[in-house]
Amino acid sequence: MRKIPAAVAALALVAVGLVGCAATGPQACERQTESAPAVMDLISVSGDDSSAPKVEIPAPLRTDDGGFRDVVTGEGTPITSPSQLVVLDVTIVDGATGETVITTPYDGDLSRAFALSRWSQGFPTFEAALQCATEGSRVAIALAPGDIEQETAAGLGIGEKDSAVAVVDVRKVFLSRAQGALQFNSGNGLPAVVRAPDGHPGVTIPDAAPPTETVVQTLIKGDGAVVTADAPVRVHYTGLTWADKSVFQSTWDADPASVALDSVVPGFAQAVKGQTVGSQVMVVIPPKDGYGDQAQGSIPANSTLVFVIDILGIDAPAAQ
Repeated sequence: MRKIPAAVAALALVAVGLVGCAATGPQACERQTESAPAVMDLISVSGDDSSAPKVEIPAPLRTDDGGFRDVVTGEGTPITSPSQLVVLDVTIVDGATGETVITTPYDGDLSRAFALSRWSQGFPTFEAALQCATEGSRVAIALAPGDIEQETAAGLGIGEKDSAVAVVDVRKVFLSRAQGALQFNSGNGLPAVVRAPDGHPGVTIPDAAPPTETVVQTLIKGDGAVVTADAPVRVHYTGLTWADKSVFQSTWDADPASVALDSVVPGFAQAVKGQTVGSQVMVVIPPKDGYGDQAQGSIPANSTLVFVIDILGIDAPAAQ
């Protein structure tokens, strides 16, 4: 049995180089806890879900359709989108031999966050099998021939015509967008925000003079943990300049950003600190709380900045 080094656990499993809605409330997500029970009844998973599982199968195990079953059901945030960041521990068992061929470290490190879609590059059926699975769950997945990407399967030593079993422990799930209660804000002369169904914001900046002091508005109030300066916060954000009303940076077409509050301009830190996970905030930042009289990339000197920030979770510190 091989173990993947902690720092590259998720990435290694999906890499080819393995050989060497506008709603803002909690997303409704009804979980199907089992499929293909005839196959899943052949798979036994035991052991404490904080460590690598013991998996027993009647080798050789072969399935043409695959299936999944929740062994443990968690009570945390559900996986509702392949773009969501997740921390997973995974064990892969060769169906032909019944032997475990690879595991992630199972060391409690919650800093290895990757989009579920990254995992699905190597294991395409993970997206369907983990749809609506909640943080804290352990899910057994029967993998039919072809359910593992060809080069990944070869790197694991799993034959082209062989089945496999994956056991996935869902350690942490970040939100995909802000979720909570809409807040009333009275703010004439301030930007207006609309949201696409996936949460992507659109911002309209008025033809008016910008405020001279930092203005923070909570647009959606989440009910998660409170953001402090003690740990990085995971956010989606869109940033615009007031003067030209154009976006200079957005994370929405990539992974959410991990932001340490001591590494951003004071106005951004002021907007996020003390907010709760699940919230969306808009902040207007005058130059004195932004980049001042220094140009920053495409941002001109003395720019007033506008950010819309979705707070998706709090990062765990990297394992030492």
